[in-house]
Amino acid sequence: MILQFGGLSDELRNGLHDSKKIKSTKREKLFQMLKEQARIGIGISSVEEIDQVNILQATMIAMGRAIDDLAAPPPDLALIDGNRAPKVKCEARTVVKGDSKVLSVSAASIVAKVTRDNLMTELGEQYPGYGWARNAGYGTCEHQSALMELGVTPVHRRSFAPIRKMLSLDL
Repeated sequence: MILQFGGLSDELRNGLHDSKKIKSTKREKLFQMLKEQARIGIGISSVEEIDQVNILQATMIAMGRAIDDLAAPPPDLALIDGNRAPKVKCEARTVVKGDSKVLSVSAASIVAKVTRDNLMTELGEQYPGYGWARNAGYGTCEHQSALMELGVTPVHRRSFAPIRKMLSLDL
């Protein structure tokens, strides 16, 4: 996720923190405020891309797409949470634990988390029984049980070891 913003309301500025440390209702409210007060660019990589190039490279591709999604003018600088920067159309700097140190990175983490949670909810409607909205696709007991009972869906990553193993057992 890429965001550009100038003057934020005090309520929004004071609410921005690492998305993992904010309750979902507050995160959703902050997300709505960000949509009103910031330019947001969202980049997503497909399951097929992740399987082809690996999760890290797919994440780097998605960051480039997020910058492209901002439209004109492009940002001068992208602050990236972590220690690896993608090759993008502007200067990129990494900030380890940036989501807890830098306001714009915190904002981007909130947008990313809410966007992913919404996608998981949609997947739950498309593929019921896996508990996507509750477990976000992580290997919880519920999700693993559903995989055993219902099988692998088109949105499961074939390169993920447990899925790859399940598929090889089906041969």
